[in-house]
Amino acid sequence: MRSQAELDRRVFLKGAGLTALWSAVGTSAPAATSGRYDFDEVYARVGTECTKWDKQLGRFGKGSVDVGMGIADMDFRAAPCITRALAERCRHENWGYMDPPRSYVDAIVNWNQRRYGLQIDPATLEFSMGVHPALIAALHTFSPPGSRVLMLSPAYDGFYSDLTFTRTLAEDCPMPVVDGRHEIDFDDFERRAQRSNVFILCNPHNPTGNCWSAEDLARLGEICLRHRVVVLADEIHCDFVTKGHKYTPFASLPNRAVVDNSLTFKAASKTFSLAAMKSAWFFSTNPDYLARVRANNRIDLNTFGIVANRAALNEGDDWLDQLLPYIDANHEFVAAYVKEKMPLVKYAKAQGTYLAWLDVSAVADKIGARKAAVEATPASKLPVTPEMVVERWFVEHAKVHMNPGSAYGTGGAGHMRMNLGTSRRLVTLALDNMARALREA
Repeated sequence: MRSQAELDRRVFLKGAGLTALWSAVGTSAPAATSGRYDFDEVYARVGTECTKWDKQLGRFGKGSVDVGMGIADMDFRAAPCITRALAERCRHENWGYMDPPRSYVDAIVNWNQRRYGLQIDPATLEFSMGVHPALIAALHTFSPPGSRVLMLSPAYDGFYSDLTFTRTLAEDCPMPVVDGRHEIDFDDFERRAQRSNVFILCNPHNPTGNCWSAEDLARLGEICLRHRVVVLADEIHCDFVTKGHKYTPFASLPNRAVVDNSLTFKAASKTFSLAAMKSAWFFSTNPDYLARVRANNRIDLNTFGIVANRAALNEGDDWLDQLLPYIDANHEFVAAYVKEKMPLVKYAKAQGTYLAWLDVSAVADKIGARKAAVEATPASKLPVTPEMVVERWFVEHAKVHMNPGSAYGTGGAGHMRMNLGTSRRLVTLALDNMARALREA
Protein backbone atom coordinates (compact mmCIF):
# COMPACT_ATOMS: atom_id res chain seq x y z
CA MET A 1 0.00 0.00 0.00
CA ARG A 2 1.38 3.39 -0.95
CA SER A 3 2.27 5.79 1.85
CA GLN A 4 0.24 8.93 2.51
CA ALA A 5 3.34 11.02 1.72
CA GLU A 6 3.55 9.42 -1.73
CA LEU A 7 -0.15 10.10 -2.33
CA ASP A 8 0.27 13.70 -1.23
CA ARG A 9 3.15 14.18 -3.67
CA ARG A 10 1.06 12.87 -6.55
CA VAL A 11 -1.80 15.18 -5.57
CA PHE A 12 0.59 18.15 -5.68
CA LEU A 13 1.77 17.20 -9.15
CA LYS A 14 -1.68 16.48 -10.52
CA GLY A 15 -3.10 19.71 -9.13
CA ALA A 16 -0.35 21.68 -10.83
CA GLY A 17 -0.67 19.89 -14.15
CA LEU A 18 2.68 18.12 -13.73
CA THR A 19 1.66 14.52 -14.23
CA ALA A 20 3.70 14.52 -17.44
CA LEU A 21 6.80 15.25 -15.42
CA TRP A 22 6.08 12.42 -13.01
CA SER A 23 5.49 9.85 -15.72
CA ALA A 24 8.60 10.98 -17.58
CA VAL A 25 11.05 10.70 -14.71
CA GLY A 26 9.33 8.17 -12.45
CA THR A 27 9.49 8.11 -8.66
CA SER A 28 12.37 7.64 -6.31
CA ALA A 29 12.85 6.49 -2.76
CA PRO A 30 13.92 9.03 -0.12
CA ALA A 31 17.61 9.68 0.47
CA ALA A 32 19.36 6.65 1.94
CA THR A 33 20.20 6.66 5.64
CA SER A 34 23.48 4.81 5.09
CA GLY A 35 25.44 8.03 4.61
CA ARG A 36 24.89 8.29 0.83
CA TYR A 37 22.44 10.90 -0.38
CA ASP A 38 20.15 10.41 -3.36
CA PHE A 39 20.35 13.62 -5.38
CA ASP A 40 18.72 11.85 -8.34
CA GLU A 41 15.46 11.78 -6.41
CA VAL A 42 12.79 14.01 -7.97
CA TYR A 43 11.55 15.74 -4.85
CA ALA A 44 8.24 17.47 -5.56
CA ARG A 45 8.01 21.09 -4.39
CA VAL A 46 4.78 22.05 -6.13
CA GLY A 47 2.12 23.00 -3.62
CA THR A 48 4.60 24.44 -1.10
CA GLU A 49 4.13 28.05 -2.31
CA CYS A 50 7.71 28.13 -3.61
CA THR A 51 8.76 30.84 -6.05
CA LYS A 52 10.68 28.53 -8.34
CA TRP A 53 7.69 26.32 -9.15
CA ASP A 54 4.36 27.60 -7.80
CA LYS A 55 4.88 31.23 -8.73
CA GLN A 56 5.69 30.30 -12.34
CA LEU A 57 2.60 28.11 -12.57
CA GLY A 58 0.63 31.10 -11.33
CA ARG A 59 2.24 33.33 -13.96
CA PHE A 60 1.96 31.06 -16.98
CA GLY A 61 -0.99 28.86 -16.07
CA LYS A 62 -1.81 25.40 -14.79
CA GLY A 63 0.12 22.69 -16.60
CA SER A 64 2.47 25.23 -18.21
CA VAL A 65 5.76 24.20 -16.59
CA ASP A 66 7.25 20.70 -16.47
CA VAL A 67 10.61 21.89 -15.13
CA GLY A 68 11.24 25.07 -13.14
CA MET A 69 14.86 26.13 -13.68
CA GLY A 70 14.64 29.78 -12.75
CA ILE A 71 15.10 31.22 -9.26
CA ALA A 72 18.34 30.20 -7.54
CA ASP A 73 17.39 27.70 -4.90
CA MET A 74 17.80 23.93 -5.09
CA ASP A 75 15.20 21.16 -5.35
CA PHE A 76 16.94 18.58 -3.17
CA ARG A 77 15.77 17.39 0.23
CA ALA A 78 17.48 19.33 2.99
CA ALA A 79 20.54 17.86 4.65
CA PRO A 80 19.18 15.49 7.33
CA CYS A 81 21.04 17.33 10.09
CA ILE A 82 18.88 20.40 9.39
CA THR A 83 15.60 18.50 9.60
CA ARG A 84 16.69 16.80 12.82
CA ALA A 85 17.68 20.09 14.45
CA LEU A 86 14.40 21.77 13.48
CA ALA A 87 12.33 18.82 14.70
CA GLU A 88 14.15 18.82 18.01
CA ARG A 89 13.56 22.56 18.49
CA CYS A 90 9.87 22.15 17.57
CA ARG A 91 9.42 19.78 20.48
CA HIS A 92 9.74 22.79 22.74
CA GLU A 93 6.45 24.59 22.14
CA ASN A 94 7.35 28.15 22.99
CA TRP A 95 8.44 30.84 20.53
CA GLY A 96 9.45 33.82 22.60
CA TYR A 97 12.39 36.11 21.89
CA MET A 98 15.65 34.30 21.20
CA ASP A 99 19.09 35.47 22.24
CA PRO A 100 21.41 34.56 19.31
CA PRO A 101 23.78 32.02 20.87
CA ARG A 102 27.56 32.13 20.75
CA SER A 103 27.39 28.64 19.25
CA TYR A 104 25.97 30.17 16.05
CA VAL A 105 28.89 32.59 15.79
CA ASP A 106 31.28 29.69 16.37
CA ALA A 107 29.59 27.65 13.63
CA ILE A 108 30.11 30.45 11.08
CA VAL A 109 33.71 31.10 12.11
CA ASN A 110 34.60 27.40 12.15
CA TRP A 111 32.98 26.73 8.73
CA ASN A 112 35.05 29.44 7.05
CA GLN A 113 38.23 28.31 8.79
CA ARG A 114 37.63 24.62 8.13
CA ARG A 115 36.75 24.88 4.46
CA TYR A 116 38.74 27.90 3.26
CA GLY A 117 41.36 28.70 5.87
CA LEU A 118 39.66 32.07 6.34
CA GLN A 119 40.06 33.47 9.85
CA ILE A 120 37.17 35.68 10.94
CA ASP A 121 37.42 37.54 14.22
CA PRO A 122 34.13 36.66 15.99
CA ALA A 123 33.90 40.23 17.27
CA THR A 124 33.63 41.49 13.69
CA LEU A 125 30.72 39.24 12.72
CA GLU A 126 27.34 40.92 12.21
CA PHE A 127 24.01 39.18 11.59
CA SER A 128 21.33 40.10 9.07
CA MET A 129 18.03 38.71 7.79
CA GLY A 130 19.74 38.15 4.45
CA VAL A 131 22.50 39.38 2.18
CA HIS A 132 20.13 41.90 0.57
CA PRO A 133 19.25 43.75 3.82
CA ALA A 134 22.94 43.83 4.74
CA LEU A 135 23.95 45.15 1.31
CA ILE A 136 21.23 47.78 1.55
CA ALA A 137 22.59 48.87 4.93
CA ALA A 138 26.06 49.20 3.37
CA LEU A 139 24.71 51.13 0.39
CA HIS A 140 22.91 53.53 2.73
CA THR A 141 26.23 53.97 4.53
CA PHE A 142 28.63 54.54 1.64
CA SER A 143 26.54 55.49 -1.39
CA PRO A 144 24.10 58.39 -0.96
CA PRO A 145 21.04 58.65 -3.23
CA GLY A 146 22.04 59.54 -6.77
CA SER A 147 25.58 58.17 -6.47
CA ARG A 148 26.94 55.38 -8.67
CA VAL A 149 27.44 51.75 -7.73
CA LEU A 150 29.96 49.83 -9.83
CA MET A 151 29.18 46.26 -10.94
CA LEU A 152 30.68 43.79 -13.39
CA SER A 153 27.88 43.08 -15.83
CA PRO A 154 25.89 41.06 -16.55
CA ALA A 155 25.22 41.22 -12.81
CA TYR A 156 22.84 39.46 -10.44
CA ASP A 157 19.41 40.99 -10.95
CA GLY A 158 18.81 41.34 -7.20
CA PHE A 159 21.55 43.97 -7.01
CA TYR A 160 19.52 46.24 -9.27
CA SER A 161 16.53 46.03 -6.92
CA ASP A 162 18.85 46.94 -4.03
CA LEU A 163 19.94 50.00 -5.99
CA THR A 164 16.34 50.95 -6.69
CA PHE A 165 15.54 50.70 -2.99
CA THR A 166 18.52 52.89 -2.03
CA ARG A 167 17.94 55.32 -4.93
CA THR A 168 21.44 54.76 -6.25
CA LEU A 169 22.53 54.33 -9.87
CA ALA A 170 24.03 51.29 -11.59
CA GLU A 171 27.46 51.82 -13.13
CA ASP A 172 27.68 48.69 -15.27
CA CYS A 173 31.13 47.58 -16.39
CA PRO A 174 30.38 45.23 -19.30
CA MET A 175 32.49 42.09 -19.47
CA PRO A 176 33.55 41.10 -22.98
CA VAL A 177 33.17 37.45 -23.95
CA VAL A 178 36.42 35.79 -25.03
CA ASP A 179 36.25 32.17 -26.25
CA GLY A 180 32.87 31.77 -24.55
CA ARG A 181 34.07 33.12 -21.20
CA HIS A 182 33.36 36.53 -19.68
CA GLU A 183 36.47 38.54 -18.80
CA ILE A 184 37.07 41.77 -16.90
CA ASP A 185 38.00 44.87 -18.86
CA PHE A 186 40.24 46.40 -16.20
CA ASP A 187 40.82 49.64 -18.08
CA ASP A 188 37.10 50.23 -18.36
CA PHE A 189 36.65 49.19 -14.73
CA GLU A 190 39.14 51.82 -13.61
CA ARG A 191 37.49 54.53 -15.68
CA ARG A 192 34.15 53.73 -14.10
CA ALA A 193 35.62 53.43 -10.60
CA GLN A 194 36.60 57.10 -10.76
CA ARG A 195 32.93 58.09 -10.69
CA SER A 196 31.63 55.42 -8.28
CA ASN A 197 31.33 55.23 -4.50
CA VAL A 198 30.88 51.50 -4.11
CA PHE A 199 31.74 48.32 -6.02
CA ILE A 200 29.49 45.28 -5.50
CA LEU A 201 31.65 42.24 -6.18
CA CYS A 202 29.96 38.89 -6.78
CA ASN A 203 32.44 36.09 -6.05
CA PRO A 204 31.81 33.59 -7.65
CA HIS A 205 29.90 35.63 -10.17
CA ASN A 206 26.16 35.33 -10.70
CA PRO A 207 25.02 34.82 -13.47
CA THR A 208 28.12 34.08 -15.58
CA GLY A 209 29.68 31.54 -13.20
CA ASN A 210 33.14 33.16 -13.19
CA CYS A 211 35.25 32.15 -10.21
CA TRP A 212 37.64 35.07 -9.80
CA SER A 213 41.33 34.34 -9.29
CA ALA A 214 43.39 35.89 -6.51
CA GLU A 215 45.10 38.01 -9.17
CA ASP A 216 41.75 39.27 -10.51
CA LEU A 217 40.54 40.13 -7.03
CA ALA A 218 43.78 41.87 -6.06
CA ARG A 219 43.71 44.01 -9.19
CA LEU A 220 40.06 44.96 -8.67
CA GLY A 221 40.77 45.73 -5.02
CA GLU A 222 43.80 47.90 -5.81
CA ILE A 223 41.82 49.95 -8.33
CA CYS A 224 39.02 50.46 -5.80
CA LEU A 225 41.48 51.46 -3.07
CA ARG A 226 43.18 53.92 -5.40
CA HIS A 227 39.88 55.64 -6.22
CA ARG A 228 38.29 55.41 -2.74
CA VAL A 229 35.63 52.92 -3.83
CA VAL A 230 34.37 50.65 -1.03
CA VAL A 231 34.22 46.95 -1.98
CA LEU A 232 31.10 45.04 -0.95
CA ALA A 233 31.94 41.39 -1.60
CA ASP A 234 28.87 39.17 -1.99
CA GLU A 235 30.25 35.64 -1.64
CA ILE A 236 26.99 33.77 -1.16
CA HIS A 237 27.82 31.25 -3.95
CA CYS A 238 31.30 30.54 -2.59
CA ASP A 239 30.63 26.91 -1.66
CA PHE A 240 29.90 25.97 -5.30
CA VAL A 241 33.06 25.77 -7.39
CA THR A 242 33.45 23.35 -10.28
CA LYS A 243 36.34 20.97 -10.87
CA GLY A 244 39.70 22.63 -11.52
CA HIS A 245 38.77 25.97 -9.96
CA LYS A 246 39.17 27.58 -6.56
CA TYR A 247 37.23 30.12 -4.54
CA THR A 248 39.42 32.87 -3.11
CA PRO A 249 37.78 34.89 -0.32
CA PHE A 250 38.31 38.61 -0.90
CA ALA A 251 39.15 38.91 2.80
CA SER A 252 42.05 36.47 2.35
CA LEU A 253 44.03 38.72 -0.04
CA PRO A 254 47.54 39.52 1.23
CA ASN A 255 47.25 43.31 0.79
CA ARG A 256 45.84 44.44 4.13
CA ALA A 257 44.91 47.89 2.83
CA VAL A 258 42.82 46.32 0.06
CA VAL A 259 41.05 44.01 2.51
CA ASP A 260 40.45 46.87 4.96
CA ASN A 261 38.61 48.68 2.15
CA SER A 262 35.95 45.97 2.04
CA LEU A 263 33.11 44.17 3.75
CA THR A 264 32.17 40.56 2.99
CA PHE A 265 28.59 39.26 2.91
CA LYS A 266 27.77 35.56 3.23
CA ALA A 267 25.02 33.09 4.04
CA ALA A 268 24.32 29.36 3.96
CA SER A 269 21.12 29.97 2.01
CA LYS A 270 22.54 28.87 -1.35
CA THR A 271 24.73 26.12 0.06
CA PHE A 272 21.94 24.38 1.97
CA SER A 273 18.85 25.92 0.32
CA LEU A 274 17.89 27.87 3.44
CA ALA A 275 16.62 31.06 1.81
CA ALA A 276 13.31 30.83 3.69
CA MET A 277 15.16 30.88 7.01
CA LYS A 278 16.25 34.53 6.58
CA SER A 279 19.70 34.41 8.10
CA ALA A 280 22.98 35.84 6.82
CA TRP A 281 26.09 37.56 8.13
CA PHE A 282 28.78 40.05 7.18
CA PHE A 283 32.18 41.04 8.51
CA SER A 284 35.11 43.38 7.91
CA THR A 285 38.66 43.94 9.14
CA ASN A 286 37.91 47.68 9.13
CA PRO A 287 36.31 48.65 12.47
CA ASP A 288 35.22 52.06 11.16
CA TYR A 289 33.40 50.55 8.17
CA LEU A 290 31.81 47.94 10.39
CA ALA A 291 30.58 50.46 12.95
CA ARG A 292 29.10 52.69 10.26
CA VAL A 293 27.21 49.84 8.58
CA ARG A 294 26.11 48.46 11.93
CA ALA A 295 24.32 51.75 12.57
CA ASN A 296 22.19 51.16 9.45
CA ASN A 297 21.65 47.42 9.95
CA ARG A 298 18.38 46.37 11.57
CA ILE A 299 18.95 42.86 12.94
CA ASP A 300 15.76 40.79 13.08
CA LEU A 301 16.55 37.08 13.14
CA ASN A 302 14.26 34.12 13.69
CA THR A 303 14.75 31.03 15.81
CA PHE A 304 14.31 28.52 12.98
CA GLY A 305 16.92 30.34 10.89
CA ILE A 306 19.53 30.14 13.61
CA VAL A 307 18.77 26.50 14.43
CA ALA A 308 18.83 25.41 10.77
CA ASN A 309 21.95 27.35 9.83
CA ARG A 310 23.88 26.25 12.90
CA ALA A 311 23.10 22.60 12.21
CA ALA A 312 24.07 22.93 8.54
CA LEU A 313 27.40 24.63 9.29
CA ASN A 314 28.28 22.25 12.11
CA GLU A 315 27.15 18.96 10.59
CA GLY A 316 26.49 19.47 6.86
CA ASP A 317 29.97 18.94 5.40
CA ASP A 318 29.36 15.37 4.27
CA TRP A 319 26.07 16.26 2.56
CA LEU A 320 27.70 19.16 0.72
CA ASP A 321 30.79 17.15 -0.19
CA GLN A 322 28.54 14.59 -1.90
CA LEU A 323 26.45 17.29 -3.58
CA LEU A 324 29.33 19.23 -5.15
CA PRO A 325 30.46 16.52 -7.61
CA TYR A 326 26.80 15.96 -8.51
CA ILE A 327 26.38 19.65 -9.41
CA ASP A 328 29.67 19.58 -11.30
CA ALA A 329 28.43 16.59 -13.29
CA ASN A 330 25.22 18.48 -14.06
CA HIS A 331 27.31 21.28 -15.55
CA GLU A 332 29.32 18.74 -17.59
CA PHE A 333 26.13 17.06 -18.78
CA VAL A 334 24.53 20.33 -19.90
CA ALA A 335 27.66 21.49 -21.70
CA ALA A 336 27.94 18.19 -23.61
CA TYR A 337 24.22 18.00 -24.37
CA VAL A 338 24.02 21.58 -25.65
CA LYS A 339 27.06 21.09 -27.86
CA GLU A 340 25.73 17.86 -29.38
CA LYS A 341 21.98 18.43 -29.64
CA MET A 342 21.22 22.16 -29.42
CA PRO A 343 23.13 24.00 -32.16
CA LEU A 344 21.14 27.18 -31.55
CA VAL A 345 22.38 27.42 -27.93
CA LYS A 346 25.89 27.97 -26.56
CA TYR A 347 27.16 27.17 -23.08
CA ALA A 348 30.65 27.32 -21.56
CA LYS A 349 30.76 25.33 -18.32
CA ALA A 350 30.59 27.61 -15.29
CA GLN A 351 33.58 27.82 -12.99
CA GLY A 352 31.34 28.37 -9.97
CA THR A 353 27.69 28.51 -8.79
CA TYR A 354 25.02 25.96 -9.76
CA LEU A 355 23.82 28.27 -12.55
CA ALA A 356 24.27 27.93 -16.32
CA TRP A 357 24.44 31.12 -18.41
CA LEU A 358 23.09 30.11 -21.81
CA ASP A 359 23.66 32.11 -24.99
CA VAL A 360 20.29 31.94 -26.77
CA SER A 361 20.84 34.78 -29.22
CA ALA A 362 20.41 32.40 -32.18
CA VAL A 363 17.15 31.17 -30.65
CA ALA A 364 15.94 34.77 -30.37
CA ASP A 365 16.72 35.27 -34.06
CA LYS A 366 15.03 32.01 -35.04
CA ILE A 367 11.73 32.82 -33.31
CA GLY A 368 11.70 36.54 -34.19
CA ALA A 369 11.98 37.61 -30.55
CA ARG A 370 13.10 41.15 -31.28
CA LYS A 371 10.12 41.93 -33.48
CA ALA A 372 7.76 40.21 -31.04
CA ALA A 373 9.15 42.28 -28.16
CA VAL A 374 8.57 45.54 -30.03
CA GLU A 375 5.02 44.52 -30.88
CA ALA A 376 4.21 43.41 -27.32
CA THR A 377 5.59 46.47 -25.53
CA PRO A 378 2.68 48.92 -26.19
CA ALA A 379 0.19 46.61 -24.47
CA SER A 380 2.50 45.93 -21.54
CA LYS A 381 2.98 48.06 -18.43
CA LEU A 382 6.75 47.62 -18.76
CA PRO A 383 9.05 47.31 -21.79
CA VAL A 384 9.17 43.77 -23.19
CA THR A 385 12.64 42.49 -24.07
CA PRO A 386 13.57 39.79 -26.60
CA GLU A 387 14.78 37.68 -23.67
CA MET A 388 11.33 37.88 -22.07
CA VAL A 389 9.89 36.64 -25.34
CA VAL A 390 12.37 33.74 -25.30
CA GLU A 391 11.42 32.99 -21.68
CA ARG A 392 7.75 32.66 -22.60
CA TRP A 393 8.56 30.75 -25.79
CA PHE A 394 10.40 28.03 -23.85
CA VAL A 395 7.49 27.79 -21.39
CA GLU A 396 4.92 27.50 -24.17
CA HIS A 397 6.88 25.14 -26.44
CA ALA A 398 9.09 23.18 -24.02
CA LYS A 399 7.36 23.65 -20.64
CA VAL A 400 10.68 24.81 -19.18
CA HIS A 401 11.06 28.02 -17.22
CA MET A 402 14.36 29.94 -17.06
CA ASN A 403 15.28 33.52 -16.13
CA PRO A 404 15.58 36.06 -18.98
CA GLY A 405 19.04 37.55 -19.40
CA SER A 406 17.76 41.10 -19.78
CA ALA A 407 17.12 41.19 -16.02
CA TYR A 408 20.90 41.03 -15.42
CA GLY A 409 21.81 44.42 -16.84
CA THR A 410 24.31 45.26 -19.55
CA GLY A 411 25.51 42.10 -21.26
CA GLY A 412 22.40 40.10 -20.45
CA ALA A 413 20.97 40.40 -23.95
CA GLY A 414 20.63 37.10 -25.78
CA HIS A 415 21.02 34.98 -22.65
CA MET A 416 18.98 32.89 -20.23
CA ARG A 417 19.95 31.71 -16.74
CA MET A 418 19.30 28.05 -16.00
CA ASN A 419 19.42 26.62 -12.46
CA LEU A 420 21.16 23.22 -12.34
CA GLY A 421 20.58 22.65 -8.63
CA THR A 422 18.14 19.82 -9.23
CA SER A 423 17.91 16.13 -10.10
CA ARG A 424 19.71 15.16 -13.29
CA ARG A 425 16.51 13.49 -14.37
CA LEU A 426 14.81 16.88 -14.37
CA VAL A 427 17.79 18.46 -16.13
CA THR A 428 17.52 15.75 -18.79
CA LEU A 429 13.77 16.25 -19.15
CA ALA A 430 14.26 20.00 -19.54
CA LEU A 431 16.97 19.64 -22.17
CA ASP A 432 15.02 17.00 -24.10
CA ASN A 433 11.97 19.28 -24.12
CA MET A 434 14.03 22.26 -25.23
CA ALA A 435 15.85 20.33 -27.97
CA ARG A 436 12.56 19.00 -29.35
CA ALA A 437 11.01 22.49 -29.32
CA LEU A 438 13.99 23.96 -31.14
CA ARG A 439 13.93 21.22 -33.79
CA GLU A 440 10.27 21.97 -34.44
CA ALA A 441 10.66 25.77 -34.43
